[in-house]
Amino acid sequence: MFDIDVGCWLDKKNPPLLGLDISMSGIRLVELSRLNRHTLRLERYVSEPLPPGVMVDGHIEHIEQLSEAVQRVLKKSGSQVKRVALGLPHASVITQKITLPAGLSEEELAVQVELEAAQYIPFALDDASLDFCEVRLSDLSKSSDEIEVLVVAAPKEKVEDRVAVAESSGLKPAVMDIESYAARAAFERLIAQLPQAGQDKIIALFHIDAQTMHVFILLNQQSIYEHEQAFDGTQPCEICVENAAMEVTRILQFFFDSTSYYHVDQLFLAGACAVLPGLVEGVANLTQIKSTLVNPFAGMKLAKRLREKQLFMEAPAYLVACGLALRRLD
Repeated sequence: MFDIDVGCWLDKKNPPLLGLDISMSGIRLVELSRLNRHTLRLERYVSEPLPPGVMVDGHIEHIEQLSEAVQRVLKKSGSQVKRVALGLPHASVITQKITLPAGLSEEELAVQVELEAAQYIPFALDDASLDFCEVRLSDLSKSSDEIEVLVVAAPKEKVEDRVAVAESSGLKPAVMDIESYAARAAFERLIAQLPQAGQDKIIALFHIDAQTMHVFILLNQQSIYEHEQAFDGTQPCEICVENAAMEVTRILQFFFDSTSYYHVDQLFLAGACAVLPGLVEGVANLTQIKSTLVNPFAGMKLAKRLREKQLFMEAPAYLVACGLALRRLD
């Protein structure tokens, strides 16, 4: 997305693509390949911690230090792939669905989107990276003479900083996605592996990182609730586990109070803080809901050099990176 050669990931030759997740909790890289129509293989997954202060609230404070960390993670991975998919924090991005007349040319559509976008973006369009795509009409009663368009905008500076980091590390940015969208894409692949593909089940995903807690609640692959809030994942482990479990419970209660739904069938935890000892058990005890750690690589083959036991322990932190890597294979 965001004017970074967004079409190249659809190249029929399907060239390799790295998923590179950059957050305050560290850098995570994933490389996937497809063995056949139904089988993916995890080729590489590696991480690298970041020094304090390099990333603050989704903003890159020290580009050179971050670039050095990306170079270290690339060296550690041994990958020769140069094309990369990057993510932006959900809080840095504005999304808005708009309805436009059907039958517009690509140029006319771009003009209309820019005119409409000016109403929703709280900064000058010249300072924005803007992208859009046509989506399926959510309201089937609408006229067939209309189309629904998803408009996405982010401060150009945040996009350009991430591009600069990738390019200074010898990478070629091919896709800029939204981190929460990438997480959901990887998670929906896992839902498809549940009994009856999770049909008619209300399924919640809590992605808990060093600074944020992002929540998706889905029913039949459709989002019925989404929420993001600040979360301090840098606290001592015991306090962090207790606070995270209480926040999960509070958010679920708000979901029940603010919607017509009164239960959740299954709850999944992902993110760097999800692996804290005792968190899954604490959430399950407080919510009385079956709770499970997410393994975004479930159902994939593993490259011979990878250790399954180690992967299982680290996998929940790689949901976003996996979703970014999947952009090549969608």
